[in-house]
Order: sequence, then C-alpha cells, then structure tokens
Amino acid sequence: MSNRKSSPKKKQRVTINDVARAAGVSNATVSRVLSEYEFVKESTRNRVMEAVERLGYVPNLQARSLASGHSQIIGLLVPNLDNSYIGTITQGIDQELAHSNYDVMLYTSHRHPGKESYYVDAFANGLTEGLLLIAPLVPAAYLDTLRAQNIPYILIDQADAAESSNVVEATNWQGAYEATRYLCELGHTRIAFITGWLGVQSAIDRLEGYKAALTDGAIPIREELVIQGDYQQQTGYEITQKLLQSVDPPPTAIFASNDLSAFGAMDAAREAGLAIPDDLSILGFDDIPQASFVYPKLTTVRQPLELMGQVAVKMLLEQIEDRSLPPQRVALATQLVIRDSCRRIDPTE
Repeated sequence: MSNRKSSPKKKQRVTINDVARAAGVSNATVSRVLSEYEFVKESTRNRVMEAVERLGYVPNLQARSLASGHSQIIGLLVPNLDNSYIGTITQGIDQELAHSNYDVMLYTSHRHPGKESYYVDAFANGLTEGLLLIAPLVPAAYLDTLRAQNIPYILIDQADAAESSNVVEATNWQGAYEATRYLCELGHTRIAFITGWLGVQSAIDRLEGYKAALTDGAIPIREELVIQGDYQQQTGYEITQKLLQSVDPPPTAIFASNDLSAFGAMDAAREAGLAIPDDLSILGFDDIPQASFVYPKLTTVRQPLELMGQVAVKMLLEQIEDRSLPPQRVALATQLVIRDSCRRIDPTE
C-alpha cells in the first residue's frame, strides 16, 4: 500500500459555457450581458449575473483580446499610491470608465525612471489599447515609441516638450501666481517657496508663477527662500525645519507646491513652537480632501483633480476610436480656496 499523499486536484477554471449552462441561456447571451449590451431583458441579465457571482466567473481578458481584436483595457501608470492627489485623479478615471466597457491595468513607478520606461513598454506591447500617465517623470524617453506604434496616450499634469501629445493639466502657473499675490496682499514680503519635483512641468510652472507674482509686487526673489522639494510630507517638514533655523530673518509665510508638503511645513512649525497662522502663514496647492480637515484648515489652490481624470478618459477613448485626431492640450482652471492657515500682517513684521 502506497503512503504517498495524493496531490490535490487543480481547480477547474469556470468558463463562459459554465455560466451559460447555470443561467439557462446561450454563450452569446452571456457575452452580451458581460459586454453591457443594451438590448437584454432585465430578468435575463439578472440571471446571468447571479450565475457569474455564484460560480466566481472571471473573464479571460487575453482570450477576449484574441477573439475580438480589442482588449478593452486601459493602462494607468502612476508614481505612487500614497497620497490623495493620485487617489482623487484615479477616482475620476474610475468614474468615467464605469460608463464604458473598459477595464484598467495599474502600475506604479515609485518615481523610478527605469521602472517608468519598463512599464510603459509593457503596456505598449501587451493588452492595453491606450495609456493614461499621471505626472510621469521621463516621458521623453518613450513618447516617440508610443507615437511610432500609434498607441493613444494622455499625459496628466505633465507636458510634452514637442507639443505632440494629448495633455490634461491645470492652470498651474496662474494658480501659483494668484496664491502668491494673495500672500503679498496680506502684507507678507518674506514668502518661502517649497518647490515640487522639478522633473514635472507642473512644478516648474508653479515656481515660475510664484516668482512672477513677487516681481509684479516689487518684492525681491530671495534664493535662500526657494528650496527644492519632491511633493512628500517628510521633505516639507525637513525643508521648513531648515528654513526656520538657518534663514534670518525667517519667512513669515511658506507657500508649498502641494498640500502634502504644506502638511509637513505645519508639523515643523508646531514643533518649533510656532502658531499657525499667528506666527507663520502656510499655503498649499491641490486641495486634497485632508486640506479641509487639518487644523487650522489649509488655505490652498484647488486643482480639479477628479475632473482631470474624467477629461483624460474621455480624450483617450476618443483617440482610441479615431487615431487620426490631432493632439489636444486641455488646461482646467484652478481656484484659490481661502481657509484658516494664513493671516494679514504688518509689513514691518
């Protein structure tokens, strides 16, 4: 008698045939239901979806692609998943895709240029029909390849130096200009600026908007008050520590290129025993959901992040439908949102 244990049987993959049999319909009907075909009786649709859920059926996307010539998959490349800026744009993308018959495949680059190029290449040579790229760091490294292969793509919150890409962005320069002018109007002349990741065009635009507002207000641009950041809260904290310890006289206001950096600045200010806004005004950019929940509530520049995701999806689907369409550049308006983190001061302070 053998003592060997019999190996467990491999679980059989549930097929469309199994779903059709369980629901008492044809394979074609199951396909129409899963493709959200409009002209299917509601009772039939419910019966099919009940069978799908009960059996745990998962569509074979590769087979779908081979059979139809269309994968119905959109590639989404993001730098990370650790902040609400990405999350809110992605929410807009998801909401818009819900109205279509497309799925999304997600990769995160963690701001690593090599990974970014590798994943874009994987998207371009895989199942995806188009790409959404949120604030990519090195798009120049692969945009020519995407264009040569006629693969539709949208840059979100990033620019293409060749101006031959579809771009969805916000009015970053204008938003930063208006925010800086607001601080000037409150009497601030020592306004520090924490930049974003300067490999991204939106960060450059915000820096230039800040400088233009100071120039228009006849306020000298002090290089020691402009420190390069990377959109991370910890970096905003460390930069603010340095500003408060090494710059004399210290700034009376800090304008951070995004809300996360502003949160870091608030942490450092409190640690130094400063009250916000009585001792130091702090202003951010993005208006992520947490901006209205921190204390004091953060004055910031609102980007229509969710709308950016929705518009990007609409543009991409149009490009997939007609690949001869010329590239578009859409800039959505920003808005200064005044809350509690900035105050008026005497210019002599």
